[in-house]
Amino acid sequence: MLKKLSEFHYNDEGIIKIVKGEGRVRRRLFDMGVTPGAMVMLRKKAPLGDPLEFTLRGYELTLRKAEADLVMCEVTKEGKKK
Repeated sequence: MLKKLSEFHYNDEGIIKIVKGEGRVRRRLFDMGVTPGAMVMLRKKAPLGDPLEFTLRGYELTLRKAEADLVMCEVTKEGKKK
């Protein structure tokens, strides 16, 4: 099942499949390691849902919700819904 990173719940894990967007935004995501095939897990959400903190390639990465909307993942492990 494909799901946007912005729709992940706590401790959801997945494999990045598609990175949408164009130009600078797409390049920035790639530079931060958000590339197809990478494993990602949602660690924290801000109280209003923006920004989101993920574990990716052994480090913590914080993305705005608009950026997380551009990344589609195949969910490998469901976390908790809060």
